[in-house]
Amino acid sequence: MSEKYLIFGATGSVGSSLAEQLKNSGNDIHLVARNEIEVKAIAEKLGCSYTVADVLEDGFIEKVKSDISDIKGVAYCVGSIDLKPLRMVTEADMNKCMKLNLYSAIEAIKGFQESLKKNKGSVVLFSTVAAQRGFTNHTIIASAKAAVEGLTVTLAAEFAPHIRVNCIAPSLSKSKIAEPMLKNPAIAEGIAKAHPLKRLGEGKDSAALAKFLITEESSWITGQIIAVDGGRSKLS
Repeated sequence: MSEKYLIFGATGSVGSSLAEQLKNSGNDIHLVARNEIEVKAIAEKLGCSYTVADVLEDGFIEKVKSDISDIKGVAYCVGSIDLKPLRMVTEADMNKCMKLNLYSAIEAIKGFQESLKKNKGSVVLFSTVAAQRGFTNHTIIASAKAAVEGLTVTLAAEFAPHIRVNCIAPSLSKSKIAEPMLKNPAIAEGIAKAHPLKRLGEGKDSAALAKFLITEESSWITGQIIAVDGGRSKLS
């Protein structure tokens, strides 16, 4: 049985932290990211293989499959923060966000479905706290990530008992895609204080749960949407 784990979005804060945590636990990993310089540096540091591929490009999954065919798990750590008031939202905005967060996740899972089934594998997807709790200007990303949550429970049912599928729903965390929102210290502090635990998340927070969900440690867990959000989704 293969014990190799495939990480999409491996140069992001969550993906890179997950790669490190899995590797440090003795697991074999394969990284996928669009930035060759960044993913190569991470792969060389961890001593693992990688593929340079952009999930927004058609046929990306065939590029990945040409480098790796047999896997134990998939973590789709790809995301975006698309914020606009409804009056400014375009069909192009929705299509791009849906492709990045939903359609390409589906292609990634389909591409390795047979391998995952053979190896009794696991899939980890990512949503957002905004899919369940309303925030202004989140029409684009909340809609796309809510669809990811629907995909999670649907595939968990369809794939049982052979493949487990779970989803993590973080709140705002320190990352490259969040930098524009957090570059103002006062704004960053205000957002942090909006969380009951009074801090912003970090990549390692979600990665720790992703590591648990993608490995056999969570062998009796499937179809779950689990918040890693400093309490923001449940506590006032």
